[in-house]
Parts: sequence; structure tokens; C-alpha cells
Amino acid sequence: MPPQTALDLAEDERWLAIQRIVESPHFRKSPRLSRLLLYLSEQTLLSRADLLTELNIAIMVFERDASFDPSVDTIVRSHMVRLRQKLDSYAAENLCSIRVTIPRGEYIIRFEQTVPAEMEIPPPVLPLQGGPSVKKQPRLLLLLCGLLCLTVLALLAVVVSSRRELPETTIVHPLWSRLFQPHRTTTFVAADSGLVLLHGLTAKNTTLAEYLTRDFSRETQGLPPERVAEILNLANRRYTSFVDLNIFRRLERLSFATSDGLEVKYARDIQIDELKQGNIILSGARGANPWLELYEPQMNFVGEYDGIHHDFTFFNRHPQPGEAAEYSTSEFDPRQKVLGVLAFLPNLDGSGSALIVEGNSIAGTEAISDFLFNDAALLPFLDRLKRSDGTLSHFEVLIESNSVNGSAGPFHVLAYRTNQ
Repeated sequence: MPPQTALDLAEDERWLAIQRIVESPHFRKSPRLSRLLLYLSEQTLLSRADLLTELNIAIMVFERDASFDPSVDTIVRSHMVRLRQKLDSYAAENLCSIRVTIPRGEYIIRFEQTVPAEMEIPPPVLPLQGGPSVKKQPRLLLLLCGLLCLTVLALLAVVVSSRRELPETTIVHPLWSRLFQPHRTTTFVAADSGLVLLHGLTAKNTTLAEYLTRDFSRETQGLPPERVAEILNLANRRYTSFVDLNIFRRLERLSFATSDGLEVKYARDIQIDELKQGNIILSGARGANPWLELYEPQMNFVGEYDGIHHDFTFFNRHPQPGEAAEYSTSEFDPRQKVLGVLAFLPNLDGSGSALIVEGNSIAGTEAISDFLFNDAALLPFLDRLKRSDGTLSHFEVLIESNSVNGSAGPFHVLAYRTNQ
């Protein structure tokens, strides 16, 4: 049976096969095709075939808006042709236990179990005629085995001795050691992509109170009943972006995270007490994760989406010399600029920590996650934020990047704040 939740994907051999494909040389230089394959695979494996329409794919993968017209814009179909060709090339050049195909005219992924070619069994090696035979020299064989055992034992003794002499060291990461602690759960709260579709169709935002009560009457006011039913059907879909799945996968791989200390929850399923009692990682802008509303009063960089003009702005509440009061980007910006904020704050009751990964778009969130998991860039930055006692202060950092075929490119820091 296909997995029923996004978390199940991490253990599904079909999803792991997809991960190997997108990380291969065939796809590494094609980020748009990788995003397309990940999205189609995610929805297929989670039994969400009803979401695999040309309109949904255009919105979720290629960042088109609700006015997308497939008769004019053929981006989905042209990329599907290229994707099928890439998958055929990959299958022809790689021996895989699972072959991935997409039938023409469909968006559902097919996973075919294949049997790898049997390895040829080499013939047994026989002694040369006239040469020494093992049977003829049993004493020599026993002597060689004894010398081999003595050598192995000697090496083991050296290894054990050297380990005793080395002092035990513990790697302490200034950020992850605060977010992953013994006897405390860290919860990753994945964004609600259905809510993003709702906002794209209504050009309005949702408050946390409306989100919790599932009351979207204000947003759908004035629309025909059949249109309201269609919009609410999308809003009630339970799915998230592949960027959030990749963030969770990267969190799982951290040496600081344990299997019983990290859990993932959908934004719609989180409870207020969980934001108080444990460490929290929130992904997505407020339009995709309304829980961010609770943390914005203590933040300096606050994001806001304008659905009418398709602009996203991070407001700088207290500009410093050389900083702008607003940092904006538009869906129609030819430079394809993306913005994101990484904020390390106290959790709601101050007993733990909260990490916010907020981007203006999928590419913006991806840019922040690239910074977050890149110690070569992150650690030097965190070193500048340490207090006099060596501990890490709470902080916010605003990052700018660009969208390269829908994925984040190189990033740089625009501004940051610390809370000593």
C-alpha cells in the first residue's frame, strides 16, 4: 500500500529511488525537472492523484498563479516531455531495482520492480599442474591460518589501546545543541500548501483564528457558491511542499537528532501546548503556516504577501544605518529575486527554542534551508552572534537569493538582528 502520510515517505523504497534519481548527474543540472519529478512522486505515493492536474502542477512546481491558461502556457507539457526522456536515459544507463516511468498523457508515476542482471559466477581457481596442492600440505595451511589470526589479534590490541589513550570529545553545535536536547522533543511543523492555493485563488490572507476554526467565509465572500466549493476543496487538502520534506530529511540526518527526539507534524494538527513545551521548527511564511503569527510580535523582519499585486515584502521594523525599511520581491520580477528569514527565538513560554524558516516562496524557503544546513556559511555567522559567555544569542537574519528555474541560487545576507 502507498504511504498515508508524508513522514512514511522517508522509509519507502520507491521514494528513496526517486531521491537517487534527482541526485544523479542526469537531473542535478535540471532543477525544474527534479522539482517536477519530486512533486509527481510525492502526490502519487500519498494517493493524491486528484491533485495531479496541469493547473495544480503549474502552481505548485512552476509558481504560476490561478490565472494559468494551459492553452497559452505549455510549460507543464513541455517539461513532461523532457522528464520522460530523462527518465528513459537514466534507466538505460543505470542498473536499478525499481524503474520509474510516466505513461504519455498521465501525471501518475509508475514504479516497476526489475530484476538486476545476474552476476556471472567465476570458475573455481585450480592449482597449476605440478604445483603444490593444499591437500598435500595441510601443515602449511594451518601455519598460515595461525599467523593470520595472530596478526589480527595484534591489530585489535593496538586499536583498543589507542582508543583508551584518546580523550572522549563531544561535538557541540551552537544552534543544533539548543534545538536538540535530551528529554525534550523537537517538532518540525510542515507548511500547509493547501492554504497557499486558497490565498492564490482569493488574493487574501488567513488569520490564525480563521485557520484553526476552518472559517474561510471572509476570504470567499462574494464568490459564486460553486466557486466557493472548489476553493474550499483545495484548501482542505492535506499536503505540503517537497521543500519541507527535504528539510525534514536533512534534520533526520543530523548527528544531533535522535529518532525519538524529532517528530514532524502538519501545521493543521499542531496544538498550542506543543509550541510551549518543546522545541519547535516552523517552515513556511505566515500564508502557509499561520502559527507564525504568534512569533511575529517579537520579530524585527516581518513578512506580508499582497495577493492583489503579487508582491511579498519583509518589513524592517527598526532599520539600522544602511538598511532599507522594506525588502520586496514580485512574482513578475525579471531578476527572479527571492527573500527569506531565519529566526532563532524562545518558544512561547520561554522554556525552549523556536526556529523559523520563512521564505517568500518555495525557492525562498529553500534558500534559507540551504543556509541553515551549510555549516561553512552558518558557523562563521553564528560566531559573530555569541554572547560574552560563549552562548548563542537569539537572532534573525534576512537573506536574498535568486530563483534559478524555480530553485534557489547562491544566497547572501541583507541584514540581521540579535537579542542579547
